[in-house]
Amino acid sequence: MEDFENDTEPRKKKRFRLFDSQRVGKGITKEESDLPPGLKRFFITYRTNFSKLVTVNIMMVLGNFPIIFLILALADYTKIEYMSPLSSLYQNISATITASGEFSPLSLAVLGIEGVQTPSYAMSAVTIAFLAISALTVFTFGIVNVGTAYILRNIAAGEPVFLWSDFIYAIKRNYKQALPFGIFDIIICALIPFNIYSMFQYSGFIYSVILWFNIVIGFIYFSMRFYIYVQMVTFKLSIFKLLKNSLIFSLIGLKRNICAVLGVFLLVFMNVLFLFSTPFLVPIGVAMPLLVLFSNCAFIKVYASYFEIKKIMIDPYADENKTDDGPQDDEPIMIDRG
Repeated sequence: MEDFENDTEPRKKKRFRLFDSQRVGKGITKEESDLPPGLKRFFITYRTNFSKLVTVNIMMVLGNFPIIFLILALADYTKIEYMSPLSSLYQNISATITASGEFSPLSLAVLGIEGVQTPSYAMSAVTIAFLAISALTVFTFGIVNVGTAYILRNIAAGEPVFLWSDFIYAIKRNYKQALPFGIFDIIICALIPFNIYSMFQYSGFIYSVILWFNIVIGFIYFSMRFYIYVQMVTFKLSIFKLLKNSLIFSLIGLKRNICAVLGVFLLVFMNVLFLFSTPFLVPIGVAMPLLVLFSNCAFIKVYASYFEIKKIMIDPYADENKTDDGPQDDEPIMIDRG
């Protein structure tokens, strides 16, 4: 593994500014850093770094900009509108009556009822183009996650951060691993919900088994994602070892993972509630994904994972490398020995 202390190696700090967030943050005080990594420290860290989390959310939205084209493509604005029968039986009934040649008042009434028209939409050339552009998200997903994971890890640890320069630094250092894993990650993140949704359309024992299997696998992988990107920006490990370690962490940190999942679920539920509640709250529901939702969910996950990783993978090796005269610097404490 790569030396953990390399995260603090000297590097040029660029002076990008957004909401004046590029200043060196103060981190947390000595009293706050002595607090155990529980809810009290979480809310203190969250409160003191809220503006940074807003900027991180903007990074996520802008970094994954192709997904905006997916939203536009799924909406009906770029599609071609046409009218079609509301009932799926209309074509069969119409063909049967026409073939029999019996156009009685009853058959005409049935045709009138079943032939009620409703707007339908077909893909246009613009829709297809937007879908093609949105596919670029598979290339941005991993590198944006690794850049923001590095920032959020430092925020959780109480370290000062330079938002934009740290974001770029983490991407430059990890893009060779983040890019291929990001493609795998977004495919799994899309496939599992699709499988769960598909199984809801059927009934029967075998479909129930497949449904619950996907739910369990989805929860495990969702918990593994808490740890994957944090390890990626902290150590130099192969993707196989990242997945292996994350699977172990997802099991031994089950209590923390469940709390984090509940926190993420609560934020998403609030967002949906605002979107589909009174018109007064709809603007809040629209603004949440743009400003706070993604970074807040990511911070909850990083906070739940970082201290578990630190306890098991960092602290023991740091203690071994300490002597009475202080830490030994002639050998890195985070080396992958194969």
